[in-house]
Parts: sequence; C-alpha cells; structure tokens
Amino acid sequence: MDIDPKAPTPVYIQIADALAAQIESGSLAPGDKLPSESTLVQETGAARQTVRHAIAILRDRGLIVTAPQRGSWVKD
Repeated sequence: MDIDPKAPTPVYIQIADALAAQIESGSLAPGDKLPSESTLVQETGAARQTVRHAIAILRDRGLIVTAPQRGSWVKD
C-alpha cells in the first residue's frame, strides 16, 4: 500500500481509497477479511486512530462490515 504522508490528501483517505481499490478490483473479494488494524498500522506507518478512521470510511461507503473485536470483512 503506497501512502504519502506529505500528499495533500489526508492519510486516512489514502488508506480507505487503497483498500476500496483492492475491493473493487477483486483483490479483496466479498467475504474476505481485511488486514487487522495492527497490520495496517505496520504497512502504512499511520497511527492506529488514522487506520480506524479509514475503516470507518469504508463502512460508511457500504464496502465492509465490522464485528467488534473480530475484524472487518468485505461486504457481499
């Protein structure tokens, strides 16, 4: 995942857009589990709250569902 902290687009939107692109391309298929928050923090170098904000955006877009303390999955 290519995240540029110096870009004019906020990091949380970059993360959300990158994950959305994976979902739309089929790289993350319906029913697939998204990487954990910890994994996304490590991959992007972003703060946990930033990753959580990105995941919330994907939920708001209707692309994923989240089960507390279990993770997030691509919506059917």
